[in-house]
Amino acid sequence: MSVLIATDLVKRYQLEAQTVEALRGVSLRIEAGEYVAILGASGSGKSTLLQLLGGIDTPTSGSLEILGTRIDALPDRELTRLRLTKLGFVFQRFHLLPVLTARENVELPMSEAGVKKAERQARARELLAYVGLGHREGHRATQLSGGEMQRVAIARALANAPALLLADEPTGELDAATGADIMALFRRLNADGTTLVVVTHDESLAAEARRVVRMRDGSIVSDERRG
Repeated sequence: MSVLIATDLVKRYQLEAQTVEALRGVSLRIEAGEYVAILGASGSGKSTLLQLLGGIDTPTSGSLEILGTRIDALPDRELTRLRLTKLGFVFQRFHLLPVLTARENVELPMSEAGVKKAERQARARELLAYVGLGHREGHRATQLSGGEMQRVAIARALANAPALLLADEPTGELDAATGADIMALFRRLNADGTTLVVVTHDESLAAEARRVVRMRDGSIVSDERRG
């Protein structure tokens, strides 16, 4: 089953008198259960592509389907709901709310989706235990290490059981040992059935994936499946 189908995605930005073409006709299909790394140097278009795949930005042209729904032309309200219920996001800088505890941060997307309090508290505890932080659920983000914050962010991304988890440079703010722990968690997530797309410039992180899509100058230059 195809979770995502991107067809001929083009993204142009106007910077003063100059038009910048960040994506140049990118097509990509992601199947359920895949672990895909999108690899490229800074400026290759990989983060722009991730923003389009996640419905954070819209393409200049081309089409994008998630679970059979064209999202590139959805009204804002429907797109927001789809992002909340079908997609999970993990970012380089965590984006946790510092005034909330770890459990409250994980509960937040469930609260926005209308999940009842008792149910969302139970699932938040379950997810924090899954990422190895059950003992830290009452700590605020400011009391956590970088690796712990990223684990909370991953638990939060999984809160509404998304069909697709998108991660943008998820180890970029972490030291090598902590980054390795996050990579091990991603392997476990995928083994447990989560469909993953990870954007990175790090060859070691990309090597963890079962499929590596390389980008250069706004285009896909190779698409290699492993194993």
